[in-house]
Amino acid sequence: MDEQPIDVMAPAETAPAATSSVATAAPAVAVPTSRARTRRAGRTDWRLGGRTVRPWRELTLAWACFSLGVGVLLGFVISTSWASPWASFTATAVLWLSMLVPVVWAFRRSRPVGLLKFRPIDLLYGLMLGVALRIFQGVVSEMSGAGADFPTFTTFDGQLPAMWWLTDAASSVVIAPVVEEFFFRAVILVALYSALRRPFGKLTAGLGAGLVSTALFLIVHTVAGSISADAAVSLAAVGATCALLVLLTGRIWGAVLVHIVFNATYFALGLVGTFVG
Repeated sequence: MDEQPIDVMAPAETAPAATSSVATAAPAVAVPTSRARTRRAGRTDWRLGGRTVRPWRELTLAWACFSLGVGVLLGFVISTSWASPWASFTATAVLWLSMLVPVVWAFRRSRPVGLLKFRPIDLLYGLMLGVALRIFQGVVSEMSGAGADFPTFTTFDGQLPAMWWLTDAASSVVIAPVVEEFFFRAVILVALYSALRRPFGKLTAGLGAGLVSTALFLIVHTVAGSISADAAVSLAAVGATCALLVLLTGRIWGAVLVHIVFNATYFALGLVGTFVG
């Protein structure tokens, strides 16, 4: 009877091949490295870098400074050459516009992740720090010899001018804090921090961005004319506090609220000084 010989070694020889094939086909499980986890975390906070702040670096910083320079120059020309009661307000509006343009342009390019988030604690930051800065301003004014009397506003027949609520109160309490904080503490600070973070480290980047944004904030407020030493110290304190708040929280709204409360308390004291004091 013709039978094919049975090779008892065949199964033993082919089994490893089958096992090897199955092992090769099995998907590899990737273990996230610390660098990968950092990149993933960077998507939740602009301070860690990432694609959302990549467009907010040197080019954004350059255009923002250029636009601010144009606004300062035009505002100076308007305020010094136009003999009109609206000259000062128009010059300020031009300056705000020069800040608003790069803000809109920057946010159209990208939105740094986490920067626009709002937390209820931001309200507490705004109220407490805004009032504390106003008290600090009064202490500095008293120590400088300027006195800490209530401010007063010009009235006509015992009444404030009809447009006072728009040209003075609303513009200073609402418009100025929003525009200035988004320009100085969002665009300037975030762009400069993002440009300096990798070559110099987070600490140096934070110090540099905070100081530059505060210095520009102070310089812009001297464009309309010289300010007293105590006013300069108070403005520098506001700028530094708002910059530190953005750097520590990663959010802009706390700084905006601090600025709003600081300005609003001035007008509240001014109304008391004008009609009560």
